[in-house]
Amino acid sequence: MNLPNKLTILRIVLVPVFVVVILSNCFGDNSRWVALAVFIIASLTDLLDGKIARKYNLVTNFGKFMDPLADKMLVCSALICLVDLGRIYSWMVIIIVVRDFVISGFRLVAAESGKVIAANYWGKFKTTSQMIMICLLVADIQVGFFPVLGEIFKWIALVLTVISLAVYLMDNKDVMKEE
Repeated sequence: MNLPNKLTILRIVLVPVFVVVILSNCFGDNSRWVALAVFIIASLTDLLDGKIARKYNLVTNFGKFMDPLADKMLVCSALICLVDLGRIYSWMVIIIVVRDFVISGFRLVAAESGKVIAANYWGKFKTTSQMIMICLLVADIQVGFFPVLGEIFKWIALVLTVISLAVYLMDNKDVMKEE
């Protein structure tokens, strides 16, 4: 098991830790800060595993499959927790989750044809905006401009989610054509 795959597994292990910490309030008033730290660490493993795998030629089939799955586990779990805490609208989360399912489906269909649907810049912008939004909503700072910033990033993440979906569909419409 190479380092990038270990980082992916760490991210998966951190998902239930994050969920328990943010929803159980087990650290009292510090729970949101502990949950935020866990989320940031998990997010950083996402950044690192791909860079290390590409730089040192450690790309594996396990990593190709599990890395995006681990990302979806982390983001979807965080968003569902945030719905439960009343910090984001459920309809926004549904749009974000459905987009991920659609793209995952496209990737599976493309893989059967031997094609790889790589991440594009819109997807990267979407992911970055979602991570920032989640951090702001987990921190739940109710002082100054922070509540407004959280609202702004909800909408930025939602818009970039829809744009990235549209771009993926347009760029890969041939995947849906039957041979």
